[in-house]
Amino acid sequence: MDKEIREFLEYIELERGHSPLTIRNYNAYLQKFVEFAGEHKVATTDKIDLELIRKWRLELHRRGLGVKTLNYYMIALRSFLKYLSKMDIESLAPEKIELADTPERQINFLQEEELVRLIEAFPGKNQLELRNRAILETLFSTGIRVGELVGLNRSQVNVKEDEVSVSGKGGKRRVVFISESAKIWLDKYLAARHDDDKALFVKIQSPKGKLADGKNSDSAGRLTTRQVERIVQEGAKRAGIVKKVTPHVLRHSFATDLLRGGADLRSVQSMLGHSSVTTTQVYTHVTDKHLREIHKKFHNKKEGDAPNE
Repeated sequence: MDKEIREFLEYIELERGHSPLTIRNYNAYLQKFVEFAGEHKVATTDKIDLELIRKWRLELHRRGLGVKTLNYYMIALRSFLKYLSKMDIESLAPEKIELADTPERQINFLQEEELVRLIEAFPGKNQLELRNRAILETLFSTGIRVGELVGLNRSQVNVKEDEVSVSGKGGKRRVVFISESAKIWLDKYLAARHDDDKALFVKIQSPKGKLADGKNSDSAGRLTTRQVERIVQEGAKRAGIVKKVTPHVLRHSFATDLLRGGADLRSVQSMLGHSSVTTTQVYTHVTDKHLREIHKKFHNKKEGDAPNE
């Protein structure tokens, strides 16, 4: 199966535009499956059957893998089988592999008052705070992933048009929009920059070569996702927010804010860069709860109350 797997990985890289991380993960999952199949005397794709898949599921379960991780293995295998079917290579039909039910995903987001406190935790007294404020404003204004944020270059930000061109998962491009507040703080931050680094958000360096973001370095350069996570955590600490706050919580807050404000699901899907609206639908559980609270507040009439004529 090695040849087919290699060609499958090349296919999803060239034809499907999957990211290097996805390709690396798929390869790891499939290589483990090949090893397991070999132990059961299965060396070719035409010998893969439901009994082998059942044993593979059982093996993964006994290794202590959670339902979500086990599903990742099945998704990789199912994608491989779909490729084989497309290439008319004999094997098990991909639709015969079913995914296990996963617990309902919990969405963590900030209330409006918490968001204000978090974003204002960096008042912009110096270049470091200007950058950190601009990061928080951009994360909440656009809803982009932290990986997309750190990958931004200055050339991708069009402040005049209030928009940012983002390279999302699989290299897919989309345009997101920045609020007036985010625009103001990005302008202030960029005006304080005196370097020629193409990255939008860079490490701040003192004259002595010590980075304000930790570690010594001869050059500043692009921020990492971990450094942005620490910036968000520092903001939450300053704001006195005890719950765990991450860049992804700001993404959740962005989506929840849009839906509560009346935005349609398809528009939110497009802005978040979700390939399927099913992924975006997880936020409707939050907004449904909000609507239920409104219903109770305004529809809980006392007995005998007459409707307005």
